[in-house]
Amino acid sequence: MRSSLEVYDLASGRASVVLETEAHIEAPNWDAARGALVVNSGGQLYRVPLEGGGMVHVPTEGLANLNNDHGVSPDGSRLVVSNNTGRGKSVIYTLDAAGGVVARVTEEPGAYWHGWSPDGGTLAFCGLRGGRFDIYTVPVGGGAERQLTGIGADEGHNDGPDYAPDGKWIWFNSDRTGHAQIWKVKPDGSEAVQVFEDERVNWFPHPSPDGGWVVYLAYPPGTTGHPPDRDIALCLMRPDGSGRRDVLAFNGGQGTINVPSWSPDSSAFAFVRYERGEPGER
Repeated sequence: MRSSLEVYDLASGRASVVLETEAHIEAPNWDAARGALVVNSGGQLYRVPLEGGGMVHVPTEGLANLNNDHGVSPDGSRLVVSNNTGRGKSVIYTLDAAGGVVARVTEEPGAYWHGWSPDGGTLAFCGLRGGRFDIYTVPVGGGAERQLTGIGADEGHNDGPDYAPDGKWIWFNSDRTGHAQIWKVKPDGSEAVQVFEDERVNWFPHPSPDGGWVVYLAYPPGTTGHPPDRDIALCLMRPDGSGRRDVLAFNGGQGTINVPSWSPDSSAFAFVRYERGEPGER
């Protein structure tokens, strides 16, 4: 199986290939300041130029087990990464966009980054606390965590938080009604709202920077978790849940679009397709 790093253009309705590789790459972020996409592979972080070219290593001092939960700060000056510890859990760190020395953000392991607040001050993450996954926020410099879901009730598995561009909502997915659906919640944990309901298993909602669209990943009914190597669809909808439509269908899943990957002008988003066969085959 090989990885195809691609960009979907909303205006044309077509996807173009940025890189095809035998390496397993995941979770592109759009790094506009450097004209590149940020991906992870083999426990390390890389940039891939949008105009084409190979993977350029981004040094993350002392971290060797990066997972697919990473991103770029709103001003483009910092990166955030999640690194697996020896206990199989993840810790969040930040570092300069050029790479180098890291600063630890979360003290307790079991933290998987997914969203950066528009003002740059807060990180949203999926936290494994007390044997369950819920949505949390934490100051970018570290400090007290705020739990937004699973407070005093059985609210299932909550994952994939990403901020709306105005900072008034945090989008996420939750299986509290039976299987994963798209939700949003206020940053103080109030007013959790299910945006729509259907039979598919829906993960990783990402609102566009202009607030006009949300892209998310849909698995077939009955899928458990967010596995790799499945027939999936990437879907677009309006923030109120209207206008839902599939824009792409292919083999993917875990690693395809875990983290924010919109272009700053909201004209395109990046994703990873996983394919079998010889390079160049479609």
